[in-house]
This record gives sequence, C-alpha cells and structure tokens, in this order.
Amino acid sequence: MRSIFLAASGFFIATLSACVFPSPLSAAESTSQRPNILFILVDDQSPYDLKTYNPKSELQTPNLDRLAAQGMVVDSARHMGAWVGAVCTSSRHMIMSGRTLWHIPDRGGKTTNNPNAADPALVPPDLAEHTMAAVFNRAGYDTMRTCKKGNSYDAANAQFTVVKDSTKRGGTDPTGSHWHAQQVLEYLSDRDKTEDVDPFLIYFGFSHPHDTRDGKPELLQKYGAVNHTDPETLPPANDRQPKLPTGYLPAHPFHHGQPGLRDEEKVSGVWTNRDEQTIRNETGREFACSENIDVQIGRVLDKLESMGELDNTYVVYTSDHGMAIGRHGLQGKQNLYEHTWRVPMIVQGPGIAPGTRAEGNVYLLDILATLCDLAGVPAPPTNEGISFKPVLEGKSSTVRDTMYGCYCGGTKPGMRTVRKGDWKLIQYDVLDGTVREQQLFNLAQNPHEYLPQHHQDAVVALTGDRPGPDQTNLADHPDYQSQLKEMESLLLAEMRRLDDPHRLWNQPDDGLTAPASASNGRKAKGKNK
Repeated sequence: MRSIFLAASGFFIATLSACVFPSPLSAAESTSQRPNILFILVDDQSPYDLKTYNPKSELQTPNLDRLAAQGMVVDSARHMGAWVGAVCTSSRHMIMSGRTLWHIPDRGGKTTNNPNAADPALVPPDLAEHTMAAVFNRAGYDTMRTCKKGNSYDAANAQFTVVKDSTKRGGTDPTGSHWHAQQVLEYLSDRDKTEDVDPFLIYFGFSHPHDTRDGKPELLQKYGAVNHTDPETLPPANDRQPKLPTGYLPAHPFHHGQPGLRDEEKVSGVWTNRDEQTIRNETGREFACSENIDVQIGRVLDKLESMGELDNTYVVYTSDHGMAIGRHGLQGKQNLYEHTWRVPMIVQGPGIAPGTRAEGNVYLLDILATLCDLAGVPAPPTNEGISFKPVLEGKSSTVRDTMYGCYCGGTKPGMRTVRKGDWKLIQYDVLDGTVREQQLFNLAQNPHEYLPQHHQDAVVALTGDRPGPDQTNLADHPDYQSQLKEMESLLLAEMRRLDDPHRLWNQPDDGLTAPASASNGRKAKGKNK
C-alpha cells in the first residue's frame, strides 16, 4: 500500500510540477509555435485616402479592404512628430526603437535637429542594440527587411539578418513597388525550399506613394492622371481624376513657417500650385501608386496563404505619417492637421476579431512593444511605448487619453498639438514670432478641421462641401475660452513630460535656453527622401 501511495504521490507531484513549471520546449518547438510578423510600412499616406477611413475615397484597395474585414482598424493612430523636414526620419526612428520623439537619435550623429540627442541620459548610446530586429533576432526570429534608402534609422536597419533596401519610385515593375514585393516573395520562397521553421519578422516597406509619384501607365490612366513635369503649365483636366479632397483650400490662411520647404514648393508636378487641376492630377498620381502597393501586398498575402503561414501571422499595415496634397491648402507632411498627424493602421492575426474597429489612441512608437507582446518576446529595457495588444484583443478601446504632436523642422519653436477626447489644440510659433496662431477644434463636430476659409462660397463651389456654423476654428470664440485654457495647460504638461526642449510664446520658459539649430536659418537644405 505504501509503495502504491508513494507512486501515486509521485505521479501527482510530477503532474502538478508539469502544470506549474512546464518543461522547456526544444528550441525548434519553442520558436516554431510563435507567430510570424509581417510589418508593412508605406511612405506618405493619409488615412483619408483609404475607403476604410473615408468611404468617399475613389482609391481602390481590395487587399487592404480584405485585411480590414479580417482584422481590426485602429481609428486613432498617430506619429508623434518630427524635428526635421524629412518627417519620416524621426517617425522611423520611433518605430524601430519604441522611444518618444525627444529621446531618439538623429541620422549620422547629428544633434542640431534633436538637441537632446547629445544627452546619453535621454538617448541611450547603445539604442540600436535594442531596436526591432535586434530584439527579435535574440528571440530566435528570422528577420528580413526591404524598404527605401535614406531618412531612416540606419543603425537599426542594419540589425536585420537579410536587408534588401532600395528606393523605388518608378512606373515599371523593376523600378516601383513590385520590386519591394519581389524581395519578400523570394525570401519566402527560399524559406519554403529549405523548410525553415523559425518564426519570421518581415519589415515590408515601400518607397511610394511618396513623390515622385510615377505610377504605372495603366493605373495613371485609370485615375486620369499624367506625370506632369512642366512648371510653366497646368496638367490637363480629366473627368477620371479623383475629386478634390475634403478640406481642400487654394491656400493656407497663414504661412506654414518654413520658407523654401521642399514639400510645399518643389515637388515635381505640383510646386507652389494649389489649383483644382494640379491637386486632382496629383491625387490621381498618388492613387495610382497606392493601388499598385495594394496589388503587391496581395501577392505577398497570397504567398503566405499558399505556404500555410497566414493564419499564424500578424499583419500590420501603416504609414510613417499622413499627407496633405491640397487639404488646408498644403501639399506636404509638415503640419499637424488630422490628415497628416494621423496614420492608417490595420492589424490582422490570431486572436483579433474580424471586422472590428477601435479608437486606440496609439502612436507608431507603440508598435515595438505591441509586436513583442503579441510574440511573447520581452520588450527591450529602452522601450517607452505601450503595447496595444489589449486593444487588438477587444479588452480595451484605448491605451492613453492624451496625445501630443510636434513639428519643428522649420523655424523654431514650430508647431505643437494636443488632443484629449473630442478636443484638439494646434499652436503655431514660427518665423521669428511673426506667425503666432491658435486653432481649437471639437473633432466630434468638426472632424475635418474646417477653418473660416472653408466657408467661403468660392471654396464651397469647388468642393461641394459647405461646413456648418460650428465647424470652424473655435480658439477666438468667447464660449470656448475655458476649454482653450485647459488645452493650453495640457499641451504644456505634455511638452514637459516628454522633454520637449522648446517653449511657445504663451508658455513659461521653464528656465530653458532655446536650442540653437541650423534650420533656424530658414533655408531648406538637402532632399526629403
């Protein structure tokens, strides 16, 4: 009996131990059961270009529509901002590192764009070792990337085991988005041939729809657009061209604060023109490039499905920032309106209910923490992002209440924004104090951030959109002064919390000395790739 009791006890203890302290899996088993990750990043795309955010959009993206139908659309996803005209530089540093705007390095060791970059307490010198690919390499993942070259986090990009980078903005398969997809397809085919069972993280980046938007001829024809190259003439009008975007203006009501800014003055096909023919043609070019991206995404998704890998793959689609192209009379990405501060974000994968939406309130810098959380990989100690896995699983609707945005790549201190609930404040302090403006919007009532200029009959005649009386800038409205003060206080609190080294005209200087910067000279230097 005693031997039976001991045997039974041993069995119970062994069983209990196996439940509480499970035996470690073999290396092959532990990695092969982890989910794959396909992270898709496009260059310069407003969420309003996609039907899933804007049902009026004329852009056709059946593969992204399918992705949204099978996964979750995050409605409030944003980049935190930029301290340089090439907004993608800071955005991509934040994506790769999971750190906030004022806690990341600039390219090439510069410290003039982000003055905090020289402070090792704010920007860890070994940060590249804690970026996306480095973290997943150590976790047993195979890592691969293809994307554009330039204006990115070079030291982080080099951590990927396989790197196939090249800037491809042409209108043929070898010179355009097809090339990026081909690199991913060849990588997946090699895995298939070698029966590689390691989980993978693929960074699937595109060079479009960033300008120059040389679309494929058949897609340009579909959207009635031409690759216009003569600054002395306007592109031809064509009924197939997309309509003017909601929020279009022929000019911004005050200077954007960066004389000589490439995106506002030198984009081929647009230059300083904001007339209907130019904007509709350029939107058609952008849509041609974006639809081609959708085609290429479809090729990769089909390949994953044929390999039996798609069901165990998290697919994340987003952009490094939004884009204006005629909205508010602007062309580029150096502003903080919703069409540019927000980014599209669609996520599909295990545990994500099909056809769902959530507010989110996520930053692009939250992606690293989220991918780690989804894969069961510890986030690096340098990470400052918040995992939005609970949002993707339907357990919460947001990960934060307040969102901060910045643009100070031009004259300083630049633009700042803060949003909480329905309320959003944008402040401008540029051109040596000659432009100091405030814009207060209730986004529930005025989601397109209409200004008084949008109410003008000539603009309404062009767009067909007549805003309501409360759909305007409320900063000077006597009924909203207490709300304005509350948002001003909130903005200052966020600037302090995030180590923003600048202060606006109506804020205390906090004893800070305004950082010296080469860009205060008002001349745009170099190219925004």
